[in-house]
Amino acid sequence: MPGSSSTRPENSTAILTIPNLITVVRFLGTPLFVWLVLSEHEYGWGVFVLALMGCTDWIDGFVARKLNQTSQLGRIMDLLADRVALVAVTITLVVAKLLPLWLLLLLVIPDVVLLSVTLYLFRGDANLKVTMLGKTRTAALMIGTPMLLLAKAMDSEFVAVMAWVFLGAGMVMHVIAFTQYFIKVTAKHRALHHPGADDSADVGQQTPEQGRP
Repeated sequence: MPGSSSTRPENSTAILTIPNLITVVRFLGTPLFVWLVLSEHEYGWGVFVLALMGCTDWIDGFVARKLNQTSQLGRIMDLLADRVALVAVTITLVVAKLLPLWLLLLLVIPDVVLLSVTLYLFRGDANLKVTMLGKTRTAALMIGTPMLLLAKAMDSEFVAVMAWVFLGAGMVMHVIAFTQYFIKVTAKHRALHHPGADDSADVGQQTPEQGRP
């Protein structure tokens, strides 16, 4: 709990925790989904697996806070599980001809750019918290994709339209979240490695009167 002396820091190095195990289960749901949709054409079961994956995304965070088992590894795994699931599900739906290729590119290219920039500037994790916009984006995409499968299984045009409403909103938020995260990553790198750059620029822009004490 906040303020408790027993609270572990967010960058705890704990590895074998209940939330991390739940995240691993979410990882395993991705290949199961791909197999169900592409090999078995079981769209209904595909929706069920995605729903379970969405539940574990909420459960692992809840358990981590409740049991005070937050960790740096857990945060990285949670982000990675979301990205892997979104990309794999989108590729699967493109292969199944339920989604256009441009949507996959719009989803993947920003992630590749962010990953490249983060690896170049920080040699790994930039240690930035997930924003509410990012979480909402993920939720919208994870709702839209099962609805698209459900529309296929039910042969429902209405469900298909609703699926595209969620997908469209999710992709717009995806681009905005990418822009925000990119700005934060570069700003953090500048603050760490060039802490006086902004101050110097401000001083250089002052008039002689403004620069006097």
